[in-house]
Amino acid sequence: MASIERTAYPQFKRNPVVRELVAAYTPTEAELTFVAEQARQPAHRLTLAVLLKAFQRLGYFPALEEVPAAVVRHIRGELKYRVQVKPAPVAPNKRYRYYQRIRAYLQVRAYADGGLGVAARAMNDAAAVMDNPADLINVAIEQLVRDRIELPAFSALDRMARRIRTLVNGRYFALIAGRLTADEKQRLDDLLVVSDPRQKSPLQAIKRLPKRASLQHFQELLDHIAALDNLVGSEQHLVEVPELKRKHFAAEARALDAAELRDFRPAKRHAVLLCLIHRARVQTRDDLAEMFIKRLGNIHNRGREELERLRARYREKTEALVATMSDVVRVLDHHPSDTEAGREIRQLVARRGGAQALQADCEAIAAHAGDNHLPLLWPFYKSHRATILRMVRHLDLESTTEDRSLINAIELILRQERARGDWLDEPVDLAFTSQPWRKTIVHRTEAGEERVHRRLFEVCVFSSLANELKSGDVAVRGSETYADYRHQLLPWDECEPLVADYCRQLNLPSTPVEFVNALQSRLLQVAELTDQGYLDNGQVIIGEDGLPVLKRSKAKEMSSHARALETAILDRLRERSVIEILCDVAHWTGWTRHFGPLSGSDTKIEQPLERYVLTTFTYGCNLGPAQAARHLRGAVSAHMLSFVNRRHVDANKLAAACRDIINSYAGLQLPKFWGDGKSAAADGTKYDLYDQNLLASYHIRYGGYGGIAYHHVSDTYVALFSHFIPCGVWEAVYIIDGLLKNTSDIQPDTVHSDTQGQSLPVFGLSHLLGIQLMPRIRNWRDYKFYRPDADIRYEHIDPLFRDTVDWDLIETHWKDLMQVVLSIKSGKIAASTLLRKLGNYSRKNRLYQAFRELGAAVRTLFLLQYISNRELREQITASTNKVEAYNGFAKHFFFGGEGIIADNDPLEQEKAVKYNDLVSNAVIFHNVVEQTRIIKSLMRAGWKITPEDVATLSPYVTSHVKRFGDYLIDVEAIPEPYEIELPLALAA
Repeated sequence: MASIERTAYPQFKRNPVVRELVAAYTPTEAELTFVAEQARQPAHRLTLAVLLKAFQRLGYFPALEEVPAAVVRHIRGELKYRVQVKPAPVAPNKRYRYYQRIRAYLQVRAYADGGLGVAARAMNDAAAVMDNPADLINVAIEQLVRDRIELPAFSALDRMARRIRTLVNGRYFALIAGRLTADEKQRLDDLLVVSDPRQKSPLQAIKRLPKRASLQHFQELLDHIAALDNLVGSEQHLVEVPELKRKHFAAEARALDAAELRDFRPAKRHAVLLCLIHRARVQTRDDLAEMFIKRLGNIHNRGREELERLRARYREKTEALVATMSDVVRVLDHHPSDTEAGREIRQLVARRGGAQALQADCEAIAAHAGDNHLPLLWPFYKSHRATILRMVRHLDLESTTEDRSLINAIELILRQERARGDWLDEPVDLAFTSQPWRKTIVHRTEAGEERVHRRLFEVCVFSSLANELKSGDVAVRGSETYADYRHQLLPWDECEPLVADYCRQLNLPSTPVEFVNALQSRLLQVAELTDQGYLDNGQVIIGEDGLPVLKRSKAKEMSSHARALETAILDRLRERSVIEILCDVAHWTGWTRHFGPLSGSDTKIEQPLERYVLTTFTYGCNLGPAQAARHLRGAVSAHMLSFVNRRHVDANKLAAACRDIINSYAGLQLPKFWGDGKSAAADGTKYDLYDQNLLASYHIRYGGYGGIAYHHVSDTYVALFSHFIPCGVWEAVYIIDGLLKNTSDIQPDTVHSDTQGQSLPVFGLSHLLGIQLMPRIRNWRDYKFYRPDADIRYEHIDPLFRDTVDWDLIETHWKDLMQVVLSIKSGKIAASTLLRKLGNYSRKNRLYQAFRELGAAVRTLFLLQYISNRELREQITASTNKVEAYNGFAKHFFFGGEGIIADNDPLEQEKAVKYNDLVSNAVIFHNVVEQTRIIKSLMRAGWKITPEDVATLSPYVTSHVKRFGDYLIDVEAIPEPYEIELPLALAA
C-alpha cells in the first residue's frame, strides 16, 4: 500500500493552530442559514456543520470520531452553542440524507456518480509517464477536485493506482518481450550470472562510472561504449516506451543487484535491463563528449604553457638582440662615414655570433612574440589523435545549423587519416574556422596559391568541434546533454495558442513589433531619467575616459538595542544536537514521509522514522555510514544506513522533504521581518572531490579539485534549491533552473547573484520568463551599455554607451524566443540545458544571437537602474551577503570526512548536497522556532523589542548546536508545538 503521507490526499491536522481553524472551519452566513434550515436540534446542527466544513476541507465525509476536538470546538463556538453541546450521532439513513444535502449545497457529485471513470482515466493517462503510485493518486485527486467529485476512501485510490500501474507497465513489458528473441533473452539473463564467486556479475560493468578526463580513461570510455553497443538491445526494442518510463525502469535496475533482479519475473527483468543498457549508452555518449571537450581544453592549456616556456627561453636572446641593436645605433651615431660605420657594424655582428645566428634568433622570437599558441598544439594533440578519430567514428555527429562545413571537414580528415604529406590535397571549406586559426593553417606560396597545413588543420577541426559541441552547433545523436536541443522544443503549432495567455500573465506584448517597441520605449525612458538625475545622484561620477566610478556606501551599524537582543537570544538558546533538531523538525513538519522504497509502497524496515533521521544525519553531515555507525552505539548498522540511502532516498525525495520544511518555515512570523520571500540570491561554493570522476575539475578561484554546490537562498534565509555542478561551468547556466524547480510556497520573482550568475543570454531568458535578474557584477563599469537608438545622445551619461541594440534581430526571431520560453515552462527542456548551448559564443546560431541582443537591452536597463538607485544596490548587496553566509552555515554541518565528498557517482554527489541542504534548513527552522520562543519570553519580561531590532537577527546560529560526541536518538520524544505568531506591534 502506498503511504498516505506521501500523497496529496487531504487529512486533518493533529494540532491545528487558531489561524488555520479560522481560515478553514469558520462557517459563512449562508452556511449557517443552510445548517439552520436542514436541522432543528443544536446537536444535529453541530453535526451537520462539522460534516459540511470537514467536507469543504477534505473533499470527503470523515467519521465524526475522526474530527479533531479543536475543529469541533471552533465550529461550536461559531454556532454560539454551549460547551455541553456535542455532535449528535446519526443513523445511517439520516447520515445519507445529510451527505446528499451537503453535496447538493456545494454542487459536488458523489464518487459513485462517475468518479470511478474520471479517476481511472486520469491515472491511466498519467501512468504512461509516471510510475510512483503516490504520483498517480495525486493526479486522480487533482482531476476529481477539478470536476467537483467527492473523493473516495484512500484505499480505493491506492488499489486503483496499483492496478493501473501494473497494467500499464505490464503492457510495456509485454511489448518489449515480444520484440526479443530467445537468444537475446538468454544473453540478458547471462548478465546476472556470476561465474566466479570472487568476481562481480557482468551487470556491474554496465553500471561503471567515468573517471577523470585523462587520455587513458578516454580510451577506456571508448571501450565501454563499444562493449555497450555489443550488448542486447537497440532503440527499436524500446520504441513506444516513453523516455520517462525508460529512466524509471533503468533507475530501478541500477539500484538493485544481480540477485534481486533474478527474482523479477522474466518480462519485467528483461525490460528493466534493456532500459538500463539504453540509459548507459545515452550517458556514456554524454560522458565521451564531455571528456573530449576536457581533453581538447587540456591540449590548449599545454600549448599556452609551451608558449610561455618559449617566451622565457627566448627572453635572454631578446635582451641580447636589443643590446646589439643599441650598439648598432651607437656606432651609426659615432661614425658619420657610412664606410667606417659599416665596417664596425660588421665586426660587431661577427662578435655577437654572426648574421645568420642573429637572423635565426629574430625569426624564433617573432614566431612566439604574440599570444598565438595554436602553431604549438600538434605535439600535444598527436598522442590523442588515434583516440579522437576513433571517437568521431563512433559518435553520430550532426550539425544543428545549415552550415555543414565542420562536419564535412571531419569527413575529409577520416578519408585522409593515413595521409603523410604536409598539405591537404583536397579543397576544404574553412567557414567554421576563426581568424587566428586561418592565419595558422593557411600558407601562401610564392605563386600566390593558398595551401592548408594538414596536421594543424586536423587540430583546428577538433578544437572547433569541442567549441561547437558546447555551443550546440553540433549535436550527438543518441545522447542527452549534447543532443539537438531543437528536438526538445515544443512545435510552434503547439506554442502558438499559448502565446497570448502567457504574455498576458507576464504583462508582455504578444506580437513581435509591440514587444520590441515596448522594450525600446522602456530603455529610452530609463536612460532619459538616469541622464536627468545624474547631477542629483551624487554616487556616480563619469570620468573623462568615459568610465563611471561608483562611490561606496557605508554599511549600517547595528544598534545597541539590537546587539543586546542578539546577545540575550544567544545566551538563552538551548543546547541541541543535530539529531535532536532533525527529530524535532520531523515531528513538526513530517519531512520523512517522502522517503521510502522506489516502488512507492509503504516501507518495510523497522522504525522508519529513526532510520530516516539517522540516514539524513549521516549523509547530510558527510560522516559516511561506517563512521556514523561507530558513534551511534549500535542503534543502526553501517549496512542499514547505506541500504536506506540507496533504496529509499533519491534527489527528488530529498527535494520534497526540504519543501515540507520550507513550507512550514513560510508560515512562521519571524522570517517575515527579514524579507518578503519575493527575492532570492544564488551563489556557488566549492566542495572537494576525489579526482577519479568526470565532474571533478580544478577551480581557479578556489584552488583544488572539486565541484560547485550552487544554492538559491531566499531573502528570508532559507535555502530553496541547490545544484551540484562542475567547476568549469559558468554558474549563470543554472540560475534560472533553481527558481523554476523550486515548488515550495516561497516563490521569488527576483534573483540576485554575483558576476558568475549573469550573462547576456541569461538576462534575455530571465526577462521572457518573468524573472528579474539583478546581479552584483564585479567590474561592472567595463560592461557595454547599449543605446536604445543609434541617433540618440545624452547630456551626461552618453560616454557610457558603446553600442546599439539590434532591435530588428529581436523582432525577426521573436517567435523562436517564445518557442524556447514556452518549452521551458512546459517542462520539455530545462533552462540549464538550453543555457549551456546559449552560454557559449556562436556565430552560426541565430537563436543565440537573438537572446544575446535581447539580453543586451535588458542588462542595460538593469545597469542604468543600478547606478541611479542606491536602495537597489543595498538590497542586492544584502541579499548576496545572505547566500554567502548560507554557504558557510551549510559547510559548518558538512563536517565529516574532512569536507570531501568521497563518492564518485554524480547522483550520489547531488544527493550529498541536498542532504546537506535538508540538515541546514532543519537547523534554520529550529533556530527560528527557538528565537520566536525567546523573543516572546523577553517581551513578557518587559523588553521593548522593535521590528528594526528583529530585522538584524539571523537564523544562521550554530553556537548551541552540538556536532560531535556520541550520537543518541529518541524519536519518541515529542517536542512542544511551535509558535507561529510574533506580535511585535505590541512593543513597537
